[in-house]
Amino acid sequence: MAQVTVPPSQTDSSSNGFLLNQFFPEERPGWRGFVEWEGRPERKRVASAILQSKKFSPIPEFQFVPLPKTNPVLIGYRWKEYHEALGLKNIVDFSWETVLKEKPGMIHLLDFPYNGETPRSELIKDKITDNLWHFVRNHGGVPDIDEDAFKLEIGGLVNNAVKLTMKDLKDATKFPRGEREPCTIGQGTAVYRGVPLKKVLKIACGGILPEAQHLEFIGADTYFKKGNVFNYAVSVPWRKVRNNEEVLLAWEMNGKPLPKIHGYPLRVVVTGYIGARSAKWVYKINALAEPSMGPVQSQEYLYYTQQIGKQNVKYSNGFSIQNMPVSSAIIYPQDKQVVIHDGHVELKGWSYSGGGNWVERVEVSPDGWDLHVTSSCHRIKVYSVNTSRPATAQRLAEIKTRGEDFNPLTRPLPWSLEGADDYLKLMRKHPREPLN
Repeated sequence: MAQVTVPPSQTDSSSNGFLLNQFFPEERPGWRGFVEWEGRPERKRVASAILQSKKFSPIPEFQFVPLPKTNPVLIGYRWKEYHEALGLKNIVDFSWETVLKEKPGMIHLLDFPYNGETPRSELIKDKITDNLWHFVRNHGGVPDIDEDAFKLEIGGLVNNAVKLTMKDLKDATKFPRGEREPCTIGQGTAVYRGVPLKKVLKIACGGILPEAQHLEFIGADTYFKKGNVFNYAVSVPWRKVRNNEEVLLAWEMNGKPLPKIHGYPLRVVVTGYIGARSAKWVYKINALAEPSMGPVQSQEYLYYTQQIGKQNVKYSNGFSIQNMPVSSAIIYPQDKQVVIHDGHVELKGWSYSGGGNWVERVEVSPDGWDLHVTSSCHRIKVYSVNTSRPATAQRLAEIKTRGEDFNPLTRPLPWSLEGADDYLKLMRKHPREPLN
């Protein structure tokens, strides 16, 4: 590897303007917040040298303590510092402006890269999650790309490499439209419309070569890993792309253009797979013989056995998470909630059957029985107050008569719980101490 010398001015915090723009320019008109890293090894080496010349906020530890009840919950200091060190603070600023415009009411788990969670009330309001409330997990900043300036590059192990505009992709005389309804990505369900990737590869590229076994998706967002910089890159097997058109190049979400934060002007939607494979702002697709070496694909979202720990973990002793597992969540009642009921408790929540399959049934257990090793279930604890029991109904009536409320559970009742006569009567009938 060639040695890279970074001028002193480039490592100073005051260099985040014009001089760094010479190293990491926005080269494409109409593509703001985008820097081309893939295919630019020299540019990557310069960025790595700058990053290694600076000190950043320490890597946060995994959370063993309760998260703060703030909104945003967590602040992405380190990633903001990475961007600023390379003169890319404008990406950070635009990303948060986009959050406030497109996702103002979300639970902002992490402000940058943005991670937003849907409030529980919106998750069960309808079968389709409104764009305003759809879950977001980003790995970098939000690019700002004009549709008219956008081009999708498809290359690698294809018969014909091509560049396609959005006008090309939306031309129904060239490519048949596709729709995925509904499609679940993370915590949210939406209807996506676009064109099946399988059709684009066949019609525009003349198909892929026999040795091609994986399709790599590269996004326009900037991604950092261990002091190095990349464009977001993941891949899925060819068998997934060719199977029932399960991979869509989408430009519409719930009948509207993709929001910027969800990948405008074009994203990938991979049905049944974890959301990390549904790359946003996708501008390049490569047919490969092996899975992508992008760090999100090869070093993250990995399953490990229980025997693998910090002392012996490697990327190669995990295996990539692809299919979404069976999962569910109880939205109502909430954990540790007081539930006053008449013998029947209504549960509300969401469920996912895994792998893009239709849900056939949802099973609920009040005591945890009948769960198998591979079962995935959401557990909550509730305080049950059953008004169908006479003594309970009598106590609740007394509370109401006195103008009090049963909640909060932790507040003692401000009056005597039992008269002396009743107490003695019952204690004599059921003594607590042995008679002899």
